[in-house]
Amino acid sequence: MPIAAPLRLAFAAAWGLAAVSPAAAHPHVWVTAKAEVAYEAAKVAGIRHTWSFDAAYSAFVTQGLDTNGDGKLSPEELQGLATENTTNLAEFAYFTKLKVAGKEQAFADPREARMAMEGDRLTLSFLLPLKAPALQGRGVTALEVYDPTYFVSFSLAEGADAVRLPGAASGCTTTVTRPKNTEPAVAESGKSMSEAMFEALTAAANYGEQFANRAIVACP
Repeated sequence: MPIAAPLRLAFAAAWGLAAVSPAAAHPHVWVTAKAEVAYEAAKVAGIRHTWSFDAAYSAFVTQGLDTNGDGKLSPEELQGLATENTTNLAEFAYFTKLKVAGKEQAFADPREARMAMEGDRLTLSFLLPLKAPALQGRGVTALEVYDPTYFVSFSLAEGADAVRLPGAASGCTTTVTRPKNTEPAVAESGKSMSEAMFEALTAAANYGEQFANRAIVACP
């Protein structure tokens, strides 16, 4: 496996990226994301993610999964990959940061992981429940989606359904902010930051925060 750093080894194994060259510039995977802030009994109960991967990643990671040889990938054939991917994302806090009324929330194990091929793109959906539902009240719910190491580039989908609020109280509104720049920082030499620099980043890094997609939910 050509990605040398221990974190990259774990990440590559989790996402099927063993063939990624260390000479390639960051990011390596592109995801178009949608999210639902799930409410239950007026409390924020979790986030339901839907992530659509770029065509190159989709083709690579699904090799050999057409077990019945019919030329199609069914949800059943993709289930093992869906379960493995969501489980392995725990190290990266599921690329999700959530604050409710100013308090950062902890997540329970993901549920309802599913994958499907939509054209040439693989889509992963899963529910990320909170360990304890949180009352928003008149405060705000703040959602951020990003990879702290910028191995994966997340972009919120365009349109009004990028972040939905099923079960929210009447009158709740969402304000979405997308990163203005999705290119890695440039060093003083004028060259892009080296791959070695990225390999040194860990899940605790804050480098990728500059590329975060944010949604603020306010309720009356």
